[in-house]
Amino acid sequence: MQNGRRVVLVTGSTSGIGLSIAQKFARLGYAVALNSFEAEAEVADALVSFGNAEVRYFKADLADPRAAFDLVGQVIEAFGHLDVLVNNAGIQKVAAIEDFPPDDWDRVRAISLDSAFHTIRAALPGMVERRWGRIINIASAHGLRASPFKSAYVATKHGVVGLTKTVALEAAEKGVTVNAICPGYVWTPLVAKQVADQARVHRMSEDDVIRNVMLAPQPTRRFVQPEEIAELAAYLCGDMARSITGSAISIDGGWTAK
Repeated sequence: MQNGRRVVLVTGSTSGIGLSIAQKFARLGYAVALNSFEAEAEVADALVSFGNAEVRYFKADLADPRAAFDLVGQVIEAFGHLDVLVNNAGIQKVAAIEDFPPDDWDRVRAISLDSAFHTIRAALPGMVERRWGRIINIASAHGLRASPFKSAYVATKHGVVGLTKTVALEAAEKGVTVNAICPGYVWTPLVAKQVADQARVHRMSEDDVIRNVMLAPQPTRRFVQPEEIAELAAYLCGDMARSITGSAISIDGGWTAK
């Protein structure tokens, strides 16, 4: 390990869940590889938030299979190795199936599922060679349950869970664990904007939108916080989690208990 540090790559990590996960690993002393396809201002804000931690940014459009595969190689070239891969990148599109644009289907699938296949394919050999590695795929409650008008997202997140289980079995005797985290609705800047927009369109208070629209499936009636997901990701990388592999772990306020 370079300078005695483990190295983590978190895709889609300049805001929201990905940024929170990256910040948690930085606090644990990891060298952190950030990734996104965002505007430079957002990247700069994310980098500033890490203070003096060892962090580098790698721009890649994960809808491009070659870019997703090459991203891992760039991180290994920069840091010398890769110990933890967190596949967090994903996008959403809401539409009835008969109105769902095929181009949007392809892009949702490419970023939410295909990119995880390509990054795992690139990262796993080095982990196996060193007999230690952690792969965490950020799936969703929608990887375990369905909702209408989200065909591409639900299909790809189910695919992420299946990919997780398969790779976990292949790596089970090689020192590498592979797990999926399945969050319910998470409070992020993007969700906050959606709440405000829905309140305006439906002429409801933001509290009513949150409780009766967005959090209706979530029995706790509260958003999951990004920091909760980051803590779970960190635990999965500890020695006491070495027997947890092939799991789809819900963190959804009871949504999938119903």
